[in-house]
Amino acid sequence: MCISQEKSNKIVDTVNGREDRPFEFWRVLVEGAIAGGVAGVVVETALYPIDTIKTRLQAVRGGGKINLRGLYSGLTGNLAGVLPASAIFVGVYEPTKQKLLKSFPDNLSALAHLTAGAIGGAASSIIRVPTEVVKQRMQTGQFASAPDAVRCIVAKEGFKGLYAGYGSFLLRDLPFDAIQFCIYEQLRIGYKLAARRDLKDPENAIIGAFAGAITGAMTTPLDVIKTRLMVQGPANQYKGIVDCVKTIVREEGTPALFKGIGPRVLWISIGGAVFFSVLERTKKMLAERRPVDHNSASFKLD
Repeated sequence: MCISQEKSNKIVDTVNGREDRPFEFWRVLVEGAIAGGVAGVVVETALYPIDTIKTRLQAVRGGGKINLRGLYSGLTGNLAGVLPASAIFVGVYEPTKQKLLKSFPDNLSALAHLTAGAIGGAASSIIRVPTEVVKQRMQTGQFASAPDAVRCIVAKEGFKGLYAGYGSFLLRDLPFDAIQFCIYEQLRIGYKLAARRDLKDPENAIIGAFAGAITGAMTTPLDVIKTRLMVQGPANQYKGIVDCVKTIVREEGTPALFKGIGPRVLWISIGGAVFFSVLERTKKMLAERRPVDHNSASFKLD
């Protein structure tokens, strides 16, 4: 059975949250922040050991061995940063996405998703970067607790030490956030057009895993550079992003830029499945608590 253009457009609009109703900025922001915070904490807790292994693989130089003890080292302190960072990201992403989708024509929806993902990533980086620095220093065994890590980093490197590798973080995470959310959103639109119904949790999980795996593999070299710059501490063996790349290639060869790609893709694909399924489920639960709007668009197809 063919779908009319009008019904096809309605499906795309409901996937994007672009139904014909007034744009409620604060509601979208708050619901996005709650859903993002919940999804971020769940996925971080579940997959922290894989992330620790990935970080230790990337941080070790040459053919050194990695330590498999303390795989949950730094989790508690990291969650204190992940919760607000994830809340800020999705809280900024959702209203930005919807605003851009209302402004852009349908054939530029991918650009709206890319832009919203990058803006959300930039907004959350204020918290994500210090959280990442402390987490990775603890994962590599430099500190025993998050408070000790913060105190020592600030004492030895100054406040800017908490933002070590900020440029490389943005270089990795802005493209990562933009690409991952764009792939996820575009796949959801295509899947929903084909299925002609709302997506179920396992379907959101599969799409999230696929988007995460592709994006994770593409951005592994950027992740390696970011990790090296963040864990180097006051030694400063790398003078910046370009020097880091040159040093790694010269001393360890080009394949070193793909260190940890296996754990990274595994971690992000599973993380994508968990994050997006929890995100969509939480958003749905919050939506069900709103007063019923009989004028809003319906998912039902006649």
